[in-house]
Formats: sequence, structure tokens, C-alpha cells
Amino acid sequence: MKISVIGAGLGGLAVSCLMAAKGHKVTVFEKNEQVGGKMNQVTSGPFRFDTGPSLLTMPFILEKLFQECDANMHDYLDLMPLEPICRYFYPDGTVFNNYDELSRTLQEIKGFAPQDSEAYIEFLKYAENLYDKTADAFIFNPLYEFQDLKELDLLSFFGIDAFSTVSQRVEERFQSSYLRKFFKRFTTYNGSSPYQAPATLNVIPHVEINQGGFYVKGGLYKVAEALQKLAESLGVKFEFQSEINSISVNNKKAAGIELSNGSCINSDIIISNSDATETITHLIPQEFLSSRKLNKAKSIEPSCSGFVLLLGINRSYDKLVHHNIFFSDDYRKEFRQIFEEKVMPDDPTIYIANTSYSDPDHAPENGSNLFILINAPYLSEQYNWDENEHSYGDKIIKELEKRGLTNLSNHIVYRSSITPVEFYTKYRSNKGSIYGTSSNSKISAFIRPRNKSGEIEHLYFVGGSTHPGGGIPLVIQSAFNAITLIERHEDR
Repeated sequence: MKISVIGAGLGGLAVSCLMAAKGHKVTVFEKNEQVGGKMNQVTSGPFRFDTGPSLLTMPFILEKLFQECDANMHDYLDLMPLEPICRYFYPDGTVFNNYDELSRTLQEIKGFAPQDSEAYIEFLKYAENLYDKTADAFIFNPLYEFQDLKELDLLSFFGIDAFSTVSQRVEERFQSSYLRKFFKRFTTYNGSSPYQAPATLNVIPHVEINQGGFYVKGGLYKVAEALQKLAESLGVKFEFQSEINSISVNNKKAAGIELSNGSCINSDIIISNSDATETITHLIPQEFLSSRKLNKAKSIEPSCSGFVLLLGINRSYDKLVHHNIFFSDDYRKEFRQIFEEKVMPDDPTIYIANTSYSDPDHAPENGSNLFILINAPYLSEQYNWDENEHSYGDKIIKELEKRGLTNLSNHIVYRSSITPVEFYTKYRSNKGSIYGTSSNSKISAFIRPRNKSGEIEHLYFVGGSTHPGGGIPLVIQSAFNAITLIERHEDR
């Protein structure tokens, strides 16, 4: 079959490899000049920055992708465990190093929250139990039609803790404000609020802490480069700077794509790695969609976005490790401003990836490459980035100076930033979101766009805006889900 893939983000790369490995003729059309989508990189002189994901979890899903393509992941990528996984800085000066080795973490906890040492152990068991009940039922299941729902265990469904919020469950389990803040942080990994997202998302600490989080030697962008290399070895063709104007539909069947240059490409199957909402509302001719489908697509709440500050500096700070998080003082206010008021927080939690800690060649000698991420609301009229981009960056720099990065502003030799506006214009993500679809709902697993269109035949979806969600492993799993549905529906 002749396959056209829209977008060379991680989902598009993964599904292209899988389809090509099955003998299909695959062409990927990408509006930008390189693969990766939001998983990308910036280089300037001696500084190199990842601008997308900064941690790889559930590497067995990526390893399975290579295996399905008769390749070995370790021939392409060098995975490195990190010690600590992350260092957390609290407003009162408390520092918490979190390790995947339980005994080392417990030793840390005994120094600032001894009353919660046992609760930490129990919470990770609870998180593991959530994973056991959700993985096969919700992650590795396309959840497309009745035969998929039949596999859901009703008792397991009621055991996934979907009727409390992350915050409620964490508050109940811990006495210490330190560990409460720590465990509420994990919902932001898929762009959601701990005060709105179901407690099911407490599965994320299990994925990172129990299963392990990894860095890829050379930077996370190596994953995108590896998948491009794998795809090309399988015969996949890439057409860059090829923006899609529309998907051609004939008799309610996807028949091809029309490029912005006017050329038309006939296809047996189209797989969109473009944001699902953008695909449905802008690429499919509206006469082929019901008003119910259009309204549903338009009403999907995107995840939050992010404000990224890239700083190349001519010094290093001993207090910074590879992953660092500086907590805000008022967590509830921070999330209310982001998710309800749709404005940038007055006192934000600040994440810093300092890959030069593990990869010294990402910065000049004695220098550092700081990727700084602040959770931001998705695009709305409530916040004007044209007016605030530079001043908000200044605010973050000043705050970091107060938190121990002494004279940071005097050591900056490279500075740039990325706002939600760029995430939308460059990647066409729904309202500039960076994690796909929001999980701020008890039934979020069931309302994400599926990996196959229900109204247009031969049209499939992959990526963080689709089931099962955002983040490297789930995006790759969306490709596996799409393959399952293609084999189920196209071979009849």
C-alpha cells in the first residue's frame, strides 16, 4: 500500500518505520526542515540544547519499535541512567535528591520529612498497582471499538482511582508539604493540573522512579535522528518543507493529500501526526464531517503549554545536576493561574535541564547550557506573548539569582526563548499546547481522539494529541495502536 504520513514528529517517525517494515511504500511530509516535531534541538556556537522532551521513560516501548523493524535500539542509542534522577529545591532552602535507588532516597527523606518515609514506600507501591491495572487496559489497548472495551476488567476500572484528584490522594497520603509538592509535580509531565487531573495519573511516579528515567547520550534529539535513520534504511522517503493544505476525501474515504504548492499525492492510507484537533478542523473538508464531530474536536481541551528560556552561560553552578526543579511557594495559586486564569504564574515552578552536566561537550569548558521550562497556559486572549516574552524571561533569571544561581545575568552569553505562539506556528499544536490533549478529566482516557477516524475511512492518527497521550513512550505507543487498527480494518 501507498502510505502518506503527515508530520515527522515522533509519532510519524514511529508509524513510518513500522509500516515500512511491513513492506509498504511510505512517504513522510513535514512542513519544517527537519524531523522531530516538538522533539528538537537548538545549537549556537559551542552550546547545544534539547528543546523538547528531556527524559526517556518506559524504554522497552522504544526497544520494541526497533525490534519490530529487525533492528537493535542499542546500535542507535546509548541510554544513561541519571544519579540523582532529579534535584528539587524548595523555597525555604531544603534540597531533595530523588534517586531510583530506594535506600538513597529514603536517606534523603529522613533529613527533611522523616514522618513520611514509610508513606513514600507505600505510595510507590500504590503507583505500581495503578500501572498494573491501567497499562494493558488503557495504554496498550487502542480503545477503539467494542472488542477493545470487552477486555476492560470492571473491577480494575474501579481500582484505578479515577474519582479522586491527584492532589486529594497525595494530601491524604503525606503529612509533609515537601512530599506533597513533590508528588503533585508529576501530573505536569503530561500538561495537567494536580488539582483537576484524576488520581490515576499517580501512576507517573512509578514509571519514572520504579521503572527508571534515562538520558540519551548526545541529547534526546538523538531519538528522532535514530528513527529517521531507521526509517530511511527501511525505504521511507521524507519530503521536508512540505506543508499540507488538505486531505482529499472521496466517498468518505481518505484518498490523498494536497500540498501548499498545489501538488496532489494519491494515497491508500493517510496517517496524520499533526495535532488531531488541527487535522480535523483544518485539513479535512468540513462537508465530510458531522457537526457533532467538529464540535467535539473544537471542544477538546489541550494540555498546558510552556515558556522555554535557553541560556548559554560561561560558568557552571555546583548546585545544578542534570535535572533540577525549583518549586514555587504557593502551588495552588500557580496552577490556578495557569489552568483557570490562563495567565503566566506570578511565582512559577522552574525546571532546568543542564545536559552539560552529563554531556560536557554541550557547552564550552566551565560553561553550562540551561534549558529552562515554565508551565504556561495554552494560547488565549488572556495573555499577550508579544508584550511579555522578554520581560517574563528577565523575571525568571532574577528569580533564579535569588534561588542561588548567583549573578546569573552577568554570565549569559547566549539567550533565546520559545513561547506557546511558536509551538503553534511551527508545529500546529492545538492552541500551542506541548503535551497534546489535557488529562484534566476523570474520563480523559476515553475522550482522547482515537488512532483511527470514525467518519473517514483510511485515515489514522498518531502523536501526543491522540490516545494514549503525550510523552515519548505514549507517542510511540500511539503508532503501535494505529498499526493494530490498520491491520484490523484495512485487511478485511
